[in-house]
Amino acid sequence: MVTETELPKKLSKKKRSLVKYIIQNYILYLFLAPAIILTIIFKYVPMYGAIIAFKNFSPMKGIWGSDWVGFEHFKDFLTSPNFASIFMNTLKLSVYGLIWGFPVPILLALMLNQVRRVAIKKNIQLILYAPNFISVVVITGMLFIFLSPTGPINAILSIFIDKPISFMTDPDAFRSIYIISGIWQTAGWSSIIYVAALANVDPQLHDAATIDGASLLQRIIHIDLPALKPVIAISFILAVGGIMSIGFEKAYLMQTAMNLPTSEIIPTYVYKVGLQSGDYAYSTAVGLFNSIINVILLVFANIVVKKLNEGEGLY
Repeated sequence: MVTETELPKKLSKKKRSLVKYIIQNYILYLFLAPAIILTIIFKYVPMYGAIIAFKNFSPMKGIWGSDWVGFEHFKDFLTSPNFASIFMNTLKLSVYGLIWGFPVPILLALMLNQVRRVAIKKNIQLILYAPNFISVVVITGMLFIFLSPTGPINAILSIFIDKPISFMTDPDAFRSIYIISGIWQTAGWSSIIYVAALANVDPQLHDAATIDGASLLQRIIHIDLPALKPVIAISFILAVGGIMSIGFEKAYLMQTAMNLPTSEIIPTYVYKVGLQSGDYAYSTAVGLFNSIINVILLVFANIVVKKLNEGEGLY
């Protein structure tokens, strides 16, 4: 057993206590080490490549051999004719998805918490969680089949209208389809963290509130929601911080030549410019711009939530 007297005298008392704690619990830190190493390798080391956003990058010359151009690529993107539409498409898709999608897992968790039969509750959870494990490619294929002019949705609508609707080529329908299908796929799985938080609520609180004459809605408002408040705050901060980081896979797969006015977003634009056109420096600048916006939103959301949540936030 290591004692504080055996530690270097140059360390302060607080530091000696910390070092002593780490030595005594080194096994826990060994378990943590793989996650830290992988994070450094796959999250921090690639940041080195972001420098090509400030260079006229050439694969033949390499990163250091390429000419420095400063913020030229950022200026080109900000002044390009497509900037306003691409940026607003990304922002609208993310904000609408947050507004409509964020409350759904919370509501699902509150409803699941009221199901008392364990067997029925598990079956409902299985049904709700299952869509999360379906591939994005399969989900998109299902959308094209169900929403095609000859699909089942139009077959039902044909009772009321004469002409079939081409949902997947309609720019106005793209965001609704994207958001609704996303909620259906991820809401159940996202509710797990809220269900776990509600499981820690003392049942005696509900029993006492029921005896005092509190209705179901009153018990949810005054018992369940306060228990979810810290989890909701952190989840909201992270959701706002990633508001510009919607994955390009689903948007790219749902794109058609006719719905491009609303389906072209920053991730799909980066993919097309970077991998299809080979302009790596410009696409890196666009991606870095997107990341900077995310960081600003993350900090702003954390400040707002801390003010509203009595000083409790992400950090």
